[in-house]
Amino acid sequence: MKKLERSLSLSSVVAIGIGGMLGSGLFVLPGIAAAKTGSSIWLAYLLAGGCVLPAALSKSELATAMPTSGGTYVYIERAFGPLFGTVSGIGLWLSLLLKSSFALVGFGAYLQVVAPNFSLPIQYIAIAFLALILLLNIFGVKKVGNVQLIIVSCSLVGLAVILMFGIPSVEKTNLDPMFSDGSYGLVAAIAFVFVSYAGVTKVAAIAEEIKNPSRNLPIAMMLALVLITSIYALVTFTLVGNIPMAELETNIKPIHTLVDKLGGNIAGILAALLGVVTLISMANSGVLAASRFPFAMSRDKLLPAFLSKVHPKYLTPVITIILSCGLMAVVILSFDVEKIAKLASAFKVMMFISVNACVIVLRETAVQWYRPDYRSPLYPWMQIFGILSGIVLLVVLGGVALLAALGIVIVGAVVYFAYGSKKSQRSGVLKLYGHRPALFLLYRRRNNGVDNQEAEVVTPMPAPDPNLDGSLTDEASVVVPLFGKERSPEMLVEMGSALAYGRKVQVVHLTEVPDQTMLDAMLVDDVKIKSLNRRIAAMADERAVDVDFDAAVTHELVDTIHKISMQTHCRWLVAGWDGRSGDGLFVRNPIGWLVTHIDSNFALFKDNGVRYIHRILVALRPGQDNVNFMVACDRIAQFYNAKLTLLRVSPFMDEANKDDLMERSEQLIKHCQSDVEILLEKSKQPIQTIVDTSAAYDLLIIGTPVKNSWKDILLGTDKDKFADKAACSVLRLTIT
Repeated sequence: MKKLERSLSLSSVVAIGIGGMLGSGLFVLPGIAAAKTGSSIWLAYLLAGGCVLPAALSKSELATAMPTSGGTYVYIERAFGPLFGTVSGIGLWLSLLLKSSFALVGFGAYLQVVAPNFSLPIQYIAIAFLALILLLNIFGVKKVGNVQLIIVSCSLVGLAVILMFGIPSVEKTNLDPMFSDGSYGLVAAIAFVFVSYAGVTKVAAIAEEIKNPSRNLPIAMMLALVLITSIYALVTFTLVGNIPMAELETNIKPIHTLVDKLGGNIAGILAALLGVVTLISMANSGVLAASRFPFAMSRDKLLPAFLSKVHPKYLTPVITIILSCGLMAVVILSFDVEKIAKLASAFKVMMFISVNACVIVLRETAVQWYRPDYRSPLYPWMQIFGILSGIVLLVVLGGVALLAALGIVIVGAVVYFAYGSKKSQRSGVLKLYGHRPALFLLYRRRNNGVDNQEAEVVTPMPAPDPNLDGSLTDEASVVVPLFGKERSPEMLVEMGSALAYGRKVQVVHLTEVPDQTMLDAMLVDDVKIKSLNRRIAAMADERAVDVDFDAAVTHELVDTIHKISMQTHCRWLVAGWDGRSGDGLFVRNPIGWLVTHIDSNFALFKDNGVRYIHRILVALRPGQDNVNFMVACDRIAQFYNAKLTLLRVSPFMDEANKDDLMERSEQLIKHCQSDVEILLEKSKQPIQTIVDTSAAYDLLIIGTPVKNSWKDILLGTDKDKFADKAACSVLRLTIT
């Protein structure tokens, strides 16, 4: 399958993003929006930009992890599954088409100023310009980007001139009252103008055609958002300060009215011409982004295959461009586009909510293939703010808008069950790693969370090395899965060998790939895996331990590890760890799921760079006097020939408590064969005491937390405080 050409530079992407917003949101909507809130319309635009910021940051992160055509559709499909992907793809496609059609029809008011005697109906002129946009898009996105750059540059220069003369002319009497309908009117205006910012994120839909997307895409989104928010706020402030509200609130060509008042008839005509060109630019940008949604859905087998064909010469998705423009022509000739575009904006808000939710799902599940080059700051609070503010805006938009969005959901669901469900074999990340509340709401799960349909989820990676034979031993006492992010794989395997106590260790390097990636495509000799095999073999020889190494690719990492542990009948599963200790209410980290579902004991190793282990500190949590736990610690100490220290911290350390604690500790260590000492500390800050003590040791061994706080349960982003602050490496043992 041919891929789209990466030909869009940073300036072109910023131009496309601004071009998608410098249209009806500025040249048509301000007057109508001002009727809802009064002269505070500039504040409504400013706050709307703030509500869009979380989605822009989230989309920047998602796009650098998945720089492919389709944008929001792709992210939702990967996170929530093909059903929700189909709904979002069709909804985004239609909302962009409606908004672009509105832009083409909306320029009619400005065209009447430029050519008052032109007798051809406005709709047919819009169709003629639509045909021009169609040709520009077919002949190549580089040409589209160049055209956008010129148009946006002219628009920005024109608006700068307007501001230069308009701001000094602001009359204070026009700014009173600032709020004509109180706070509700302001929120209603924010919801109404929210759709004006849609273009700031839709450039992610053409990520596959952007040069160096990991750098240029986030920069382009932020630049476009900052520039457009500033322009919206300044221009609308200038409008309400120069035009009385009685004249502005019904005006659908406010820029012309403003310039005509400031500079006379000739200047007004030039402003109207600028409005015509800018609105066409918006429609052009809309077609460019909208046509990529059915293109990406077709590649994922959610729509017929012919929609994913690329022109052999121009490398553009011709069929989806023609289809998109054809539907726009129908809309222009048949429907009240302004009302439909307002309804479609409700679905746009829903998509922004979904984008923020995607980041939370993908981060919390920590799927191996999700590796964004850019990460949104202030996570997860930025995403939570975006979700909550979006819900408020949806409510304010009203029942009709919500019903229209529901209608698009129904259409998308019908398309999926009629076609996509028969072709697509993928599952979203949420279905794979969701907790029961999410699965109950979104999916049917049977057989204790495992689908009835059997699917091949793991494929061995062939290699000529005899140790990479593609078969797993059934005699392993310890299984060590490697995910490719370990600081020192040899050290992790060595820790597994310590727990094996002379028995076989099975090491499996696992590569998790998205569902859309064929496993067969990954079956290639990997020099990194061969190198890893050699290094682990050298460690095994040096330590005189029995280690078997293999590699595999999989779509479902957790399920694969679970099956491997069942196949090998292992007693310990040992994995690398980043220090995170909990799961969220709706999503889970795969490691957290394994801790609660694997039948074997579980060890998480946080490697802080300590290579030689001579002194081991064991810090038992309150109420965790477990003999088997101490036996495991003793085996590790024997393996390294290290000295073992059992630390007990208590806020009460009178003679009676001290004697009781010492007696219980001695009972714990009486089965240990290594050199063990008991250290009792009185402290009301046990975490800090253990952390301070860890500075004198090479390895800190801890148990599993007893419970999490409400925040930990809801968000799942907590860090184990011992692992996060300890000065040495940390091993957390879970004894089943």
